[in-house]
Amino acid sequence: MFDEPVHLLTPAQEYRPAGGAALEQVAIATGLALVLAAILVGLGYGHRTGRLPLLDRLGALAERSPLTRGLPIWVALPSALALVSLVTALLGMYWDISLHISRGRDEGPLANIAHYPILFGLFGIFGAGILAIMLPRSERPGPAAIRISDDWYAPVGGVLLAGSGLYALLGFPLDDVWHRIFGQDVTLWGPTHLMLLGGAGLSLVAMTVLEREGALAAGDAQVSPVGQFIRRGMTMGGLLIGLSVFQAEFDFGVPQFRMVHQPLLIALAAGCALVAARWWLGRGGALFAVGFYIVVRGGVSVVVGGVIGELWAAVPLYLAEALLVELVAAYLAGDRRSRPLAFGVVSGLAIGTVGFACEYAWSGLVMPLPWTPDMVVEGVLMACAGGVAGGVAGALLGMGLTGRLRGPALGGSAAGGADGRRAVVPGVLFAGSVALLAVALTNGLATTVPEGVRAELTVAGIAPISADSAQVRFTPASAVDDPAWLQLTGWQGGDLHLDRLEPTGDGAWRTTRPLPLGGNWKLLVRLHDGRTMTAVPLYLAADPALNAPELPAEASATRDAVHEQLILQRELKQGVPGWVWGAASLLVLLCTLALLAALAWGVGRVSGSSGHGSQTARETAPPAG
Repeated sequence: MFDEPVHLLTPAQEYRPAGGAALEQVAIATGLALVLAAILVGLGYGHRTGRLPLLDRLGALAERSPLTRGLPIWVALPSALALVSLVTALLGMYWDISLHISRGRDEGPLANIAHYPILFGLFGIFGAGILAIMLPRSERPGPAAIRISDDWYAPVGGVLLAGSGLYALLGFPLDDVWHRIFGQDVTLWGPTHLMLLGGAGLSLVAMTVLEREGALAAGDAQVSPVGQFIRRGMTMGGLLIGLSVFQAEFDFGVPQFRMVHQPLLIALAAGCALVAARWWLGRGGALFAVGFYIVVRGGVSVVVGGVIGELWAAVPLYLAEALLVELVAAYLAGDRRSRPLAFGVVSGLAIGTVGFACEYAWSGLVMPLPWTPDMVVEGVLMACAGGVAGGVAGALLGMGLTGRLRGPALGGSAAGGADGRRAVVPGVLFAGSVALLAVALTNGLATTVPEGVRAELTVAGIAPISADSAQVRFTPASAVDDPAWLQLTGWQGGDLHLDRLEPTGDGAWRTTRPLPLGGNWKLLVRLHDGRTMTAVPLYLAADPALNAPELPAEASATRDAVHEQLILQRELKQGVPGWVWGAASLLVLLCTLALLAALAWGVGRVSGSSGHGSQTARETAPPAG
């Protein structure tokens, strides 16, 4: 493929499967899941029949916590479990990404220690939802509750929380099926990987619905205002974390997608989480949410990079975005009670412009791939799209959590009348924000691989495990013009090697430090300029599982620039019909849209029930400006 001589495979080359997991590991994982599910069902059955007081005792402890004091047991205990589980899964996720970047594929899913906190964390989210469903025993858990049987009602937030956790858990077995069909897609943005991330991140929306139901059932007189502010701020900070995990490839410096995706995703997360936080919590809500985000997200980076000793992941700051949301809220204080959507749109535009400028400066300080002038114009447009889409969604979420999405009464008809119109408009706006995001993502995915581009590679000081330097000269020279990035990337050899190439002044570019060779390393020169994304392989280790021979580093060689995926995702199977991949991706997309629709329905349901609860005017009115 690269028109170069190759070395034969050696027996010493480490063998790692490139398809699905070994069947014995699948059986062990399935058995473990069944055991945990049986324990969960047993606890719930024992509680509902009164034969097992364990959950009552644990619930009593949760109810006495300063953060959950006054909330019903079916909110206090599941919320505590879900929060711990989410942090556990987050730690495992960044640990797992670090391992894949530095070491490549797993020998098997059970051979990767980082998979265990992910699995237990996701199961904990699912279990928290099941507990919220099982715990109400002698009362109806709020006016929005869903009837299961004659004397059993489940809080809608618990149902959504269990559904989000189950959706994320299904990503694990489906990921194995995906690998068997298509090979291992070594990217965070693989469809089944997005299920894992999306289910966990969106479970925070379910948690806000559950918390709202608890406040409605308990009444404000029973809930500590300080504890409520802290609890809700932590939940919104968690939502910001959950929406930010999709940026992880940029955090580590190995994105396989265009740079403009990063400002889009940052603005989307900020718009949604911070607008909702400011509306729900009131003054200082956005800043508190960002503070919680920095502590947890930064703490995970410290644990993974500093304590465990794996790769460090940069942390987008979001502080400027929080200040912008607070300022917009103060400016619109006079109108915000009647115009929450204007608050969301203006905040989104501020995030997409001023926020973009602040994150641009921050990227130059901490990001492994700093933002460059190459992506400024399109980056601002993408950030504005993400900020507005997120701002509208955040405003709708905040309105729902404060009882402002007044649709038809529970069980009533939405046809005709003002209630029907009020029920339709939020759905249209939410669908519009999702459509705007889809357009922006589609634009970001549009890339080109130029034909006829070649690179002259010169490697000096080649030794068995390293080389002193490398130089690359592209033909034609016009292929490189103020790129978003031009760097040497080395990964999967036990570490990550990133080296931004510098121009030599004669049309060539060179490395700035020695480069690793040998072992399992994969080294390539990556070029991203506008919509162009291409790469030139410098050294590729032999891969017996793929029957792929070694591509050696040569003192002098000329190689074609090719599609990055051919190098970064060597594991992908060739020859699989395109319609199979399209159909599988479409199925995952439809499941994701179903989850989003269910969450939107749940927010609308709990908002529509606000008039039936015992909350005071402070709970239903938007926070003071």
